[in-house]
Amino acid sequence: MLTAPQDGVPLLFIEVDNCHETAEELADKLEKYARFFKRKVKDTDGKERPMWRTRWAAPEGRYGDAPHPPVLLVFNRIGERNPNRTVPCLMQLTRHLWQGDRQRGGHHLYDRKIPIIAVGLNQLREHGPAGPVFARFGRSGPQTLLEAIGNPRREAADAREEEESKARAAQYQAEVRRAAQEQAAKQAAEREARRPVCAGCGAKFTDARWQAVQPTDWGATKDSHPHLCDDCKAGAVVSPAAGTQERQESVRGAAGADDFWPAPERPVRTECGAAFTDERWKATKSVGWTASPAKRPSLCGDCDQRCEADLDKAWGVSHRPEERDQEQEPAVPEQKTGWLSRLRR
Repeated sequence: MLTAPQDGVPLLFIEVDNCHETAEELADKLEKYARFFKRKVKDTDGKERPMWRTRWAAPEGRYGDAPHPPVLLVFNRIGERNPNRTVPCLMQLTRHLWQGDRQRGGHHLYDRKIPIIAVGLNQLREHGPAGPVFARFGRSGPQTLLEAIGNPRREAADAREEEESKARAAQYQAEVRRAAQEQAAKQAAEREARRPVCAGCGAKFTDARWQAVQPTDWGATKDSHPHLCDDCKAGAVVSPAAGTQERQESVRGAAGADDFWPAPERPVRTECGAAFTDERWKATKSVGWTASPAKRPSLCGDCDQRCEADLDKAWGVSHRPEERDQEQEPAVPEQKTGWLSRLRR
């Protein structure tokens, strides 16, 4: 038995044959090794473990691939037996002990199998323990000792699987990022489609202007021109009748406590587009919570008179109160004298 973990050999059982034993006798020894590796005892923690693990330290191995410790057969050409004929026969007799399960990747798993390696003493002397002179049962060609007791094909398959897993993970992350970018671009396009357009110049609102006209809490001050951009709003705040701006401010500042101004800016005529005069503005303002007493508060005085004149021409009657009263006033009939007047006489 040999342990050399510093050299990568945690545990190795060695059988030296001077070429006096037959293949059947060697196979019987290997069967005893198999029974010994299967024997279990309770460890110091009360759990059952293979007995050989309670005496020697060795890697546990992974699930589905936990082979038994390897057995090295060293043939010394002293007796009459030829190892070149003994080894093939021994391989057939012990196949159930060492043969692994072939996997899709081309490697084998040796769960609860015994790695059996054969080597000649003369070759070992010539090439040393690190030379490729070790022949493991079930493999073609000689290998180094570490390769023979290990499973390099499985390690290569594990490395390929790890690389493929990393590539799949990287591809998945790239797809996630691409999907996130597409979703962000779609949301940005939908947001741009909802972006308001200025009713004055037709330009799209900036983010700051769009945020400013958004509805807020009940107590917040509403924007005076929610359909205009910043530039158009600045122009709309200045009245078209620039010459009357100072007078407008003075009139509004001189308003009494009972005056009620319904709009922050001077109204503009809907027909001609000119600003209201101070008299027309006061005449069309609302009184308390009631509507404006003027018939057409959206028209200036001139447009209101023209509209009244057009109605007179269309109907042939006057809609002014004094004219209507004169037209509708009936003639007073002459009082007839009756019997009462005769009595008075």
